[in-house]
Amino acid sequence: MSTLQTLDRGLRALDVISHASEGISIADLARELDVHRAICYRIVSTLESHLLVARTEDGRVRLAVGVAVLASRFEPQFSRDVRPILHALANETHATAFLSAAEGEEAVVMMVSEPDDSVLTVGYRVGSRHPLSLGAAGIAILATRAERPDDPEPVRQARRDGYSLTRGQLERGAVGVSAGLRLPAGLSPAVERSVGVVAIDGLDTSAAAEAVTRTARQLERLL
Repeated sequence: MSTLQTLDRGLRALDVISHASEGISIADLARELDVHRAICYRIVSTLESHLLVARTEDGRVRLAVGVAVLASRFEPQFSRDVRPILHALANETHATAFLSAAEGEEAVVMMVSEPDDSVLTVGYRVGSRHPLSLGAAGIAILATRAERPDDPEPVRQARRDGYSLTRGQLERGAVGVSAGLRLPAGLSPAVERSVGVVAIDGLDTSAAAEAVTRTARQLERLL
């Protein structure tokens, strides 16, 4: 596959800069990109002209507001594309389907969809939040992270299974199944998400797990 070398270098530069929380010097960036410093200056100047990077007083390069603007435009597009997929999951499993995101040490419900044949549903609403360590949604997110020695067993189990299954952790009688969305390499942990379903009773957990993991892979392609 052919690539445009200059564009490729610019995108690689953004990736390198995004990992440098304190910014990065031109010399170090040139070394990372394996290019001459003069070429690196031109790459940075071009990115700077589009407000994608900025230089601090000591000359270090960091991400700039243009990146945030692009990111803010992505979220409405992602939400629009997710909505019909989430509704299809709700109808397939006959359960409340939801998309959650990590916010600090909590999982926050970002989107909810009820099945068309809904009679009895769980009180899972947009904006609801709970600790990442409780409930299928949070545990599924934790399971997508790098393994740690102190990971609790539910997280280890979810990592082995590819999904999290919990019973009665957030609401008595409720059964939840969630799968985390695996992030593309280099993507900020700030967009950690999981997709899942929850029902009071009658949930076929095997079928739900298959549907939820399939939906997670579908949503990953949108990322």
